Amino acid sequence: MNTNEMRLQVKEYVDRLSPERLRVAADFLAYLAERESNEATQELLEIPGFVEAFERGKQDVAAGKASHTS
Repeated sequence: MNTNEMRLQVKEYVDRLSPERLRVAADFLAYLAERESNEATQELLEIPGFVEAFERGKQDVAAGKASHTS
């Protein structure tokens, strides 16, 4: 089952839930999304020099030293 098929299947399940169960499902999905976000952040923080480079980038943007690349 590919990602689109899984999303459709999940939507079908969600559409059949009672309001109480829907609330539980929404809380669980929010938990999963938050956890995934935290894991992605942790991955970035583990890259050597990332935090320093990110801070320099923010300073460059604030000082008008950044340019668009697109």
